[in-house]
Amino acid sequence: MGVIVLAVVAFGACSKLLPSMINPEIGICGPVSLTDEQTVLFSAGNDQFFANRTAATGLGPYFVATGCGSCHSSDNRGHPFTILTRFGQTDSSGNKFLAEGGPQLGAFCLPGFTPEQLPAGATSTKLIAPITAGVGFLEAVPDSEILAFAAANQNNPDGVRGHPNYDSLPAYAAVLNGSFPRSDGKYICRFGRKGAVYSLLQQVTLAYNHDMGITSTYMPDNPFNYLDQAGPSPAAAEVDNATLNSVVFYVRCLQTPIQRNPTDSTVTYGSRVFSEIGCAVCHQPALTTGYSPIEALSFQTFNPYTDLLVHDMGPGLDDGYTEGTARTSEWRTAPLWGLGLAPNVQGGYTYLLHDGRAHSIEQAIGMHGGEAAASEGRFANLPASDKAALITFLKSL
Repeated sequence: MGVIVLAVVAFGACSKLLPSMINPEIGICGPVSLTDEQTVLFSAGNDQFFANRTAATGLGPYFVATGCGSCHSSDNRGHPFTILTRFGQTDSSGNKFLAEGGPQLGAFCLPGFTPEQLPAGATSTKLIAPITAGVGFLEAVPDSEILAFAAANQNNPDGVRGHPNYDSLPAYAAVLNGSFPRSDGKYICRFGRKGAVYSLLQQVTLAYNHDMGITSTYMPDNPFNYLDQAGPSPAAAEVDNATLNSVVFYVRCLQTPIQRNPTDSTVTYGSRVFSEIGCAVCHQPALTTGYSPIEALSFQTFNPYTDLLVHDMGPGLDDGYTEGTARTSEWRTAPLWGLGLAPNVQGGYTYLLHDGRAHSIEQAIGMHGGEAAASEGRFANLPASDKAALITFLKSL
């Protein structure tokens, strides 16, 4: 309880930093079209997504946030106040610090516990939560479309060479429709800043375990039990399967963000500039889903502005940490939808890129290096009016 009170005091002291919380009922999106039975499950998942956990309901002993909605305010992007630290992996051979609390640092702890510290020698990165709206559509994109984007990169004159991030599946993960293993048994992953998480079930399971310290039948071990003071993992799961899967269903069924003013002349011109300077090579405007048991997600063309590939973004964005088979300088192309609404949940400010280091859209573009360097150079050389039109377009998403 003492930690929760302390957090409330900190919230009051950081009014400039904290986002204004938006009622999820009037946030950036609601559910896709659902049956009555599915709507009941979606509503249950919504309640759990925005619920706050306590020690009595499994929280901790170490955690980053007390609930999903703390990081994904109104189903949009996160904020530096709830930033998390991942550490311990530098290449595809895996995380070398799992026995010392890897891959995630518990930023907060319950009373009576000593805060976690980064182990000596561990490289790390800080990550802001990505947008959750529309992720069910991303999950339903078949591997064939992602591989087609990668194949098209092979002859790109700007040196764009995006590729999927492959990784092994956890035992509990069901294989997605349209997903097939590589010869080594690894599958294309698509979620997370490094694109190293396979499915929404895996993402939600990891969030309960790593972000809140809550065990499940899927991940029964407390990630912090390497510390003597944390004690052994609980005998019973701290979140039951029905509750966890209701949250999975909730995020899977969130509608995509809706573009504002799509026919405005400046917006349409900015969209053209966006494509002409090469941004759309990675930030692909349109993807198409395959079959989904949720009818509203099946065979839908939608506009996330991502290719779901990882790309080398240059030394400026190389934090020395990675996941899956991506290199440390490689990041998954972030979807741009909802970009113009981000300040609504970031306290009126802007925190972009994986760790929020960019405080404007123009600054974020300027930090693109590596495979994006040619496009960034073209943006830098645009007339001021073209830059403004491109920014207006991005803010409309």
